Amino acid sequence: MTAHLTYRAATLADIEQLKQLGILAYGQYAGLLSPDGWEKMRTGINNDEMWLGLLQRSRSFLCTHGDTIAGMAFLMPSGNPWDVYPADWSYIRMVGVHPQYVGRGIARTLTQQCIDHARSSGEHTIALHTSEVMNAARHIYESMGFTMLREIATRFDIRYWLFTMPLTEHNE
Repeated sequence: MTAHLTYRAATLADIEQLKQLGILAYGQYAGLLSPDGWEKMRTGINNDEMWLGLLQRSRSFLCTHGDTIAGMAFLMPSGNPWDVYPADWSYIRMVGVHPQYVGRGIARTLTQQCIDHARSSGEHTIALHTSEVMNAARHIYESMGFTMLREIATRFDIRYWLFTMPLTEHNE
């Protein structure tokens, strides 16, 4: 019998598999990055402290197929400013899908779960950043209503853009 895709939150016990998924999902871009850029990305993905911080501060969304984590996304709530994200924004980090599961709508579903949770939590803005080599991701985000706000500082020797989506109507 074939296992179905299921969705759940991540636990600390998932960290090793999350790191492996990160290397597989983001490794598809290794040939498009400079060797130094890929090494910096790979080192960041393998950083236990990064994963611990994500699991402690964010809401995690995983897609699993049996015992395999097929996809991941993390929603950081407002109150956690970081790099290009102001304190009053929520933002999505580390959306990744195992290469064997690409094309099944997992990234879109995980992103929608982040949006839905942010909206139900009363967040006003949700944001994310993505790069010039992540064309499929940019297409998904734009088709879901994210709009490019601006180009941000280069990371891993490639161009990145900041995308946002308003979640509530509010007057300032």
